[in-house]
Amino acid sequence: MKEVVIISGKGGTGKTSLVAAFASLAGKKVLCDTDVDAADLHLLMNPIVKARHDFQAGHDAVINVEKCTGCGLCRDLCRWNAVRDDYTIDPIDCEGCGVCVYFCPEKAIDFPTKTCGEWYISETRFGPMVHARLRAAEENSGKLVTLVRDEAKILAENLGHDFILTDGPPGVGCPVIASLGGASAALVVTEPTVAGRHDMERVAELADFFRVPVLVCVNKADLNPDATEEIRSFAGEKKYTFLGTIPFEPAFTKAMILGQTLFEYNTHTKAGDAVLGIWRGLTEALGLQAE
Repeated sequence: MKEVVIISGKGGTGKTSLVAAFASLAGKKVLCDTDVDAADLHLLMNPIVKARHDFQAGHDAVINVEKCTGCGLCRDLCRWNAVRDDYTIDPIDCEGCGVCVYFCPEKAIDFPTKTCGEWYISETRFGPMVHARLRAAEENSGKLVTLVRDEAKILAENLGHDFILTDGPPGVGCPVIASLGGASAALVVTEPTVAGRHDMERVAELADFFRVPVLVCVNKADLNPDATEEIRSFAGEKKYTFLGTIPFEPAFTKAMILGQTLFEYNTHTKAGDAVLGIWRGLTEALGLQAE
């Protein structure tokens, strides 16, 4: 089974729009959205949820007032100042470290697992999709990313599909690390700006650390041809596979507003031709049969 993760190193490079365009080109595959902190692939895929599951991770301390003697030890030990004067826990300040639970002499503090998000198995017009949503300000996004990827692999195996198309999170943090491990390849979508190149280099270095082959493409390449050529040269120096460039195309935004892929909105654009070329290069690099 092959899995390509589309990453960017930063937000706003057109990563999700490109994933959606690929979804309309690929044959049998499972779509996977691992950008659980700010998921948006569903806006273009319009999924019909077939299965919904709670995601539980982390803990919140809860003081049992019937057992609490008010000794104050938990309040003294809490470095987050989450224990109020009336010996209740402020859920916003509580970091779930468990120190108060461990040291409470009366064992008066419960430590239940909290529900901090949901994950879904859905059906889209381009095939099955596994995605998730983390609640506002919740942590453990890396753990949820791992869960989503694992479920996508199980679903692909059950359906007999040999390809997973994964929309990865931006940046280089824990969610990106969780999305990269074990992938067949990472396609870095960058843009011809100083920030774009800088963040591309960082996320490519991260993929190198996990020994995931790096592929590169530049979106909105014609807005700064010199910077685009610098990125192409950098990819050559690092022996990354440079798949091509995509010109600036307002049709991407117009399609996004309508909840469509680029090819659904307009099949005859220069950007569409470029995306098709990148898709063919990607399938060749992965050893897949292009549709």
